[in-house]
Amino acid sequence: MQTAGDGEQAWVMKIAILHYSVAPVVGGVEAVINAHTSLFLNHGYSVRLIAGAGEQAALPEGAEFVQILEMDSRHHQVVDMSRQLEQGEVPPGFQGFSDCLAESLAPILRSSDWVIIHNIFTKHFNLPLTAALFKLLGQGIFNHPIAWCHDFTWTSPHSRSNVHPGYPWDLLRTYRGDVRYVTVSKYRQEELSGLLGCPAKSIQVIYNGVDPDDLYSLTQQGLALVNRLGLIDSDINLLMPVRITQAKNIEFALQVVAILKKSGILVKMVITGPPDPHDPADVEYYRSLLNLRKQMQLEQAVRFVYESGPRPYEGYTIDLPLVSELYRVCDLLFMPSHREGFGMPILEAGLIGMPVFSTQIPAASEIGQQEVTIFSKGETAENVAQMILEWAKDSPTQRLKRRIRQNLTWQAIFQHKMLPLFSERGLH
Repeated sequence: MQTAGDGEQAWVMKIAILHYSVAPVVGGVEAVINAHTSLFLNHGYSVRLIAGAGEQAALPEGAEFVQILEMDSRHHQVVDMSRQLEQGEVPPGFQGFSDCLAESLAPILRSSDWVIIHNIFTKHFNLPLTAALFKLLGQGIFNHPIAWCHDFTWTSPHSRSNVHPGYPWDLLRTYRGDVRYVTVSKYRQEELSGLLGCPAKSIQVIYNGVDPDDLYSLTQQGLALVNRLGLIDSDINLLMPVRITQAKNIEFALQVVAILKKSGILVKMVITGPPDPHDPADVEYYRSLLNLRKQMQLEQAVRFVYESGPRPYEGYTIDLPLVSELYRVCDLLFMPSHREGFGMPILEAGLIGMPVFSTQIPAASEIGQQEVTIFSKGETAENVAQMILEWAKDSPTQRLKRRIRQNLTWQAIFQHKMLPLFSERGLH
């Protein structure tokens, strides 16, 4: 977005998002709108949601809600007209109702820099609204319209019978050169290309995304820690939920990470526990690990939670609930311990379905058995790293998880797909 120089007021891009309804109405499109709204607001844009149904309290904080009741597909007049339209009859009051909608929308859209229109150009649920937007486009009332197309009436086996040749139904299959079209999948891109009679390359595909913060059930503290550790963008996250003691063989773990990094993957290893401040040997061991990490150039790949708190240079310790959040974000439990009385992390990992790579400690050999990848205490770091690489290559679950984490979180979609859309329109 643009900012002003000294003494000037900053210019903030104003985005309008249109749909029949927004939250708390439950629906897939409404959920996407909420996610988009949060992204825009978090990046400093102004967002105005324009819909027939919704509530301000259910929307992301900072969004403005403009309610125009006649935009709701369930508005009584819209329902009455839709019944006649589905039978192939244009109601006598259709044009007047549509003109009133256009009159209500005009001043709002005129003041917007970017207008995102969800499904209204391709679904039949409020044809007077579709006609109103076409009218405003023809009058040049608003610029930079984006038709975000999730579903299409004309090609749907369930709703195709509700539309008929002619006006206003043909609006739902009319291509406009002044509108940028977006679909949510390549399949939909091809479908819309055929429907509108335009090249598929003129339609951009922007997938829906997921929010790892919500899906992983991260607390505010957990989310901040995950972001500081940089766990969302990596290829593999190894977790060592242990205290920093020589028995945990952390120097061997550094050797394994170095080999993984050399193979070309983006790897993170997280050691959750602190050194014992009352044991000089543990403190010295921790310092030696920091020096070894620096020598091996693994400062970003190997992260101690103890050094990763909100206040630099102040030791940071976390409790079990926060460790549990790291379990949910990480991919693999790594336990190269010289010795363990039991090895509780293996049970914790097993309960949530996390793969385990461990030396032969009681929890691994007696309980994990063949479900745990056990390597001998004399195994080389090269061989253990190769075991991990083969697991990552052969596991479809891990491959899919990595692809989604890196490319299909809402934040990744915003950075890689939505912001370039602004640039193409000359708005960013």
